[in-house]
Amino acid sequence: MSLSLEDKKAVVAEVSKQLKDAQAAMVAEYRGLTVEQMTKLRRKAHENNVYLRVVKNTLARRAVAGSQYECLSDSMVGPLAYAISSDPVAVAKLLADFAKDNEHLKIKAAAMGGKLMSPAQVQALAKLPGREQLLAILLGTMQAPIANFVRTLNEVPSKFVRTLAAVRDAKQAAA
Repeated sequence: MSLSLEDKKAVVAEVSKQLKDAQAAMVAEYRGLTVEQMTKLRRKAHENNVYLRVVKNTLARRAVAGSQYECLSDSMVGPLAYAISSDPVAVAKLLADFAKDNEHLKIKAAAMGGKLMSPAQVQALAKLPGREQLLAILLGTMQAPIANFVRTLNEVPSKFVRTLAAVRDAKQAAA
């Protein structure tokens, strides 16, 4: 069943809108995946806020034309799923983890910041902690000096109280 011209324009507009706000886009060949596996991949993508869609390659080429992801158009051959996200780590983790369990899913191309990424770079990106984890690490690092300063300030009265307690105990022992 082919799409009407209006439907094709709507698909191109939707994919273009997703690409406009994205930090990374990846193209994966899904040949050989069952419907159940593809549904599971879509569900995981939705949970991780990753836009995943199977689009005809000609429509995808039109969607990436003029954008920073135009470098992907040479890789758009065969049955492909397009994964787009504002969190580059999330999209890389999603596809890399799913590809580990399903050998039929193959990441063909990826782009971030207008530059193509090699499969090794995608794997390295997938090993990074997620955005929330990175923010938590950054916040912990920023709080460390303040926490140490507060601990140091708190140590002065604590030491004074311990000294008074030791003097009291010494007087009680002498009496």
